[in-house]
Amino acid sequence: MKSLLIAAALSLALAGPALASQCPTMVSAIDAAIAAGPDLSEADLAKVKELRDQGEEQHQAGQHAESVATLAEAKAMLGIE
Repeated sequence: MKSLLIAAALSLALAGPALASQCPTMVSAIDAAIAAGPDLSEADLAKVKELRDQGEEQHQAGQHAESVATLAEAKAMLGIE
């Protein structure tokens, strides 16, 4: 049981930095898609920008899992992977 808890803690510790490095890459992809002039309504484009900014704020606050989820929503709206 003790080994299982140590393994779980180690997995969580290693996942944080992986998510942290993913956030700036996602922001860059969103910025590039916005600059390319996506085929979105003004309301949808405003929502994408809001999600992008929120995701960046979450990243800076150390909330990397939340940031990745928020940025993934913006990417989905833009139709990018």
